[in-house]
Amino acid sequence: MTGARIEHLVTSGTFSLDGGTWDVDNNVWIVGDDHEAIVIDAAHDADAIAAALGDRTLRAVVCTHAHNDHIDAAPELAARTGAPILLHADDLPLWKQTHPDRLPDALLSDGQRLSIARTDLTVLHTPGHAPGAVCLYAPVLSTVFSGDTLFQGGPGATGRSFSHFPTIIDSIRDRLLTLPPETVVRTGHGDSTTIDAEAPHLQEWLDRGH
Repeated sequence: MTGARIEHLVTSGTFSLDGGTWDVDNNVWIVGDDHEAIVIDAAHDADAIAAALGDRTLRAVVCTHAHNDHIDAAPELAARTGAPILLHADDLPLWKQTHPDRLPDALLSDGQRLSIARTDLTVLHTPGHAPGAVCLYAPVLSTVFSGDTLFQGGPGATGRSFSHFPTIIDSIRDRLLTLPPETVVRTGHGDSTTIDAEAPHLQEWLDRGH
């Protein structure tokens, strides 16, 4: 039996890219047990994330992608806890826009498995919203952490630098819609959904993908 559970907090700040800045609320996901955990997307507020962790050992700060609103608190959280920051190599150019003097500690790769509290999460490279965007699939928890690749109602935004609409459509079709229908999609912003709930709506997006 797995000892891992999923905890959720929402932090608020700004997203900046291509000369614009917007107010945003971000989902921060904590996966672990009473002793150890990982944080998925250390957004905005290291104090709030550290408080939610309590005295647990933080094993890693995992970044679904390197837009500033998903990584702005990562270096501070890592400095406090000694946990490594993990990011896909294709998002290093975005990362350096926010943290030019502090690189991630290790690079994520497609198919890599991260283990926490006897629970495996598989890294799925899902480019489109960002070149190095990843999702984290935990079959035992019937959950995929989708970052900004898939939301309730459709794919993540692709209207800014480093993004590409046909690519995100391919990622969703090939990497996410193939997951079990009951899989809960825990997103980077907003409400969770399921693969089954999103599949009918996604057909329209798939038709527009190329």
